[in-house]
Amino acid sequence: MTIMDGAIRHDWSVEEIAALHERPLLELIGRANAVHRRHHDPNKVQKASLLSIKTGGCPEDCAYCPQSAHHREVDLTRDRIMDPASVIAMARKAKTAGAERFCMGAAWRQVRDGKEFDAVIEMVEGVRSLGMEACVTLGMLKPHQAERLAKAGLSAYNHNLDSSPEFYGKIITTRTYEDRLETLAIVRAFGIDLCCGGIIGMGETIEDRAGMLKVLACMDPHPESVPINALVPVEGTPLARRPRIDPLELVRMVATARLVMPASMVRLSAGRSALNREAQILCLVAGANSVFYGDTLLTTPNADIGEDAELFAALGQEESERA
Repeated sequence: MTIMDGAIRHDWSVEEIAALHERPLLELIGRANAVHRRHHDPNKVQKASLLSIKTGGCPEDCAYCPQSAHHREVDLTRDRIMDPASVIAMARKAKTAGAERFCMGAAWRQVRDGKEFDAVIEMVEGVRSLGMEACVTLGMLKPHQAERLAKAGLSAYNHNLDSSPEFYGKIITTRTYEDRLETLAIVRAFGIDLCCGGIIGMGETIEDRAGMLKVLACMDPHPESVPINALVPVEGTPLARRPRIDPLELVRMVATARLVMPASMVRLSAGRSALNREAQILCLVAGANSVFYGDTLLTTPNADIGEDAELFAALGQEESERA
């Protein structure tokens, strides 16, 4: 059995994945595109919108994140949780603009029962009533909270691994890798899809990138959604001086994710604003089949709506398909 078969496997090794990642670029993209076509419509790109429903003041110390309360030099206004009616109105607007999935993020370490979580439940129900997929990222949660989210109709729960188990501790010290895996297991137990990926460009090695993909690709089943993010350096965070990655590194990561998780949605996420149209299309050819649509990803810039309109026009997607 070869990679070209696009078979679903759960027994990948770091060495296998790193070797795939380092294949000659044109061969890697070609293989990934063939697998992508076997499992997905190559002309279908899902558009998702992401909204920060509670911004700033997070007690975690993630080195990349401007919302961490540990990074006091970041210029970021802290906001309380948004009113559900306002969030649902923004979801309706996003749907009109072409988004099929509405993602909501709260800068929490973990979910706490009470009025704020009740508001999130109302948001999820409201987004689902619009006929959109609903995804949230709220930090760690307990089984009874996952059960409430499932009953509200939540489509997916985002909880990224960020990097490999070996590199993780150099980026985050306030939450363990095991904490993250436990949250993912709780989400999965209640039948909610997993949205789980990571970030490249934080100083990790190729083996670290492969190590993160190994953890995801050895899950059974694979995460339904795998966001691939490139670091967006933010002034005031510990990673503010990290150089931007070469766009081809993102292409390689997308292609490798596609090869080891053939049926998953691979989402071109943070860092897309730094890519030109052609680099984004190359990522789509390599196996990405979802992008975040809108000018902001939580608190970092995203591709301009006008630029996205040009991108989808170049892809041959008619306006009616985006509405």
